[in-house]
Amino acid sequence: MLIGYRRISPDDQTLDLQTDALNQAGCDRIFMDITTEPGAEQPGLDEAAAYARPGDVLVVWRIERVGKPLKQLFEWMIDLHDRGISFKSLEENLDTQTYDPSEMLRVLRVFVESEQQVLTEKTRIGLKRAKTRGRKGGRKRSLTPQQIRIGRTLAADPTQTVKDICRSLKISESTYYRYIHPKQSLE
Repeated sequence: MLIGYRRISPDDQTLDLQTDALNQAGCDRIFMDITTEPGAEQPGLDEAAAYARPGDVLVVWRIERVGKPLKQLFEWMIDLHDRGISFKSLEENLDTQTYDPSEMLRVLRVFVESEQQVLTEKTRIGLKRAKTRGRKGGRKRSLTPQQIRIGRTLAADPTQTVKDICRSLKISESTYYRYIHPKQSLE
């Protein structure tokens, strides 16, 4: 039996492409998850894996749809294999039914690429969520305006060394030169 699994983020994705591919592959039953956060629980995937019996094949459109970090993905696939269940990814043309040990390098490459796609998706989701909360990307300012004023006051005192000021404000010297005494860093 072919058992399909599909997963989307609620943002801007639809299930159509995955559903069509899984139906075209001949999946008898399809499970799904709509995840709201990176690393969120995937009850649909858990249910699909529990539903599968020895001889069945768990099918996904793309391997990154499984949504697991590389190490967990390997462990999950080993668990499926130990239970006599095969795994197939349509886009990457990966099928553990026809797994040949000589193809280990290709499989590892697929997993690494999958990990990168998962990280990219998680980053995109995180940035989109931050934007909806009014946050902007980029480096956060290390010091508040009040800390900068205090630092500059301390820097005006000739008895204070840069190290003393950094220790007092609990900052690095590079932060000191970036915010408190930027001209001095060029000398």
